[in-house]
Amino acid sequence: MASVRIGISGWRYARWRGVFYPRGLAQRLELRFAARMLPTIELNGSHYALQQPASYEAWHDETPEDFQFAVKGPRYITHMLRLREVHTPLANFFASGLFALGRKLGPLLWQFPPSLAYDAERCEAFFAQLPQDTEAALARAHDARMQGRALLRPRAAQRLRHAVEVRHASFADPAFVAQLRRHGIALVVADTAGRWPLLEDLTADFVYVRLHGDEELYASGYGDAALDDWAGRVRAWRAGGQHAQAHTVGKGQGRRRPRDVFVYFDNDVKVHAPFDAGRLAVRLQVPTGMDAQGGFALPDGWDAAPR
Repeated sequence: MASVRIGISGWRYARWRGVFYPRGLAQRLELRFAARMLPTIELNGSHYALQQPASYEAWHDETPEDFQFAVKGPRYITHMLRLREVHTPLANFFASGLFALGRKLGPLLWQFPPSLAYDAERCEAFFAQLPQDTEAALARAHDARMQGRALLRPRAAQRLRHAVEVRHASFADPAFVAQLRRHGIALVVADTAGRWPLLEDLTADFVYVRLHGDEELYASGYGDAALDDWAGRVRAWRAGGQHAQAHTVGKGQGRRRPRDVFVYFDNDVKVHAPFDAGRLAVRLQVPTGMDAQGGFALPDGWDAAPR
């Protein structure tokens, strides 16, 4: 049966302390708390700088056995190099410690900048280089900067899933949708308060959703009607179908099949993200640490130890 995971984008936010995180909770315990409340989190630090294997090891050890991280690819690749001449940077990224997450390694997110327009050849060259599993040799092609800090042996052999978030209107192109389907890469369903394209074409065996705010980017919360609507969409995707009001540009929706769904709330500015995630999870009967009053609470007897 296809699974649904509802989570948040990042976890280390000062505004969340005393609101989502219990007052007085040590900062070093915030990931342990968040991972006990929700089953998945986007790891964003990897977007801004290569992380260390020791960090990935710690994140693995601080989270429950059934937890998963989505890992955001480096902006150096997507925003600075703009997908060109990225073989070695990709190798450095995959050698930087991702494999320490083992089975807790979920989808890899590649967010394209708003200024990057659709170029079929550029995308094709990039997609062709993305490794399909943890056994791929790409990580071993890292450069000298990774010497002594590379992790090449995966904790677990597994398939890798990739998702692309686009922010330029030119990607609303049937050719792009068909290209993603050929590579089995998910097109991120991104709700950005109307700022960037909202596309819901199904292009892989899973669906990746990022909810940045439906009225104000990164700031507005989702009301009951909006959460009911997203819950309906998730149910359709999980069952192998498509929502009747879906925003699509491609031809057809590919083979009908149940799809795993990952949803991440990125409306963190006013501390809506974790609570909206919990409320959507309740609608979809996804296990969370949410209480009957619609909030999160430190479980009785919790000692901050991972399950």
